[in-house]
Amino acid sequence: MNSKYNHYKVTLEHTHNPKGDELQEAVSVEFDNHDNIFNIIKILQEKNLFSSDSETAEFAIGLKMFGEVMLRNRENPLFSELSPAFKAFMMKLKST
Repeated sequence: MNSKYNHYKVTLEHTHNPKGDELQEAVSVEFDNHDNIFNIIKILQEKNLFSSDSETAEFAIGLKMFGEVMLRNRENPLFSELSPAFKAFMMKLKST
């Protein structure tokens, strides 16, 4: 963990399976991010971009986790086509 970044822990719990199959064990992920994700969630909730605060939090957490992985792996060919579009998307999001 980088002491200059914010540290987070996300736990994903499988609480319902519509097919009645066995629920999966929880998965916890610890990660660093240069942004305060809680502040980002609050800012996005104030903008009312989505139908609920829960959906806004889901969007912000997913976006920040994905973006940070993509940034750390910017040389990975998997992201070569996505990187320019992601940058444009982030600029648009920040301008709303």
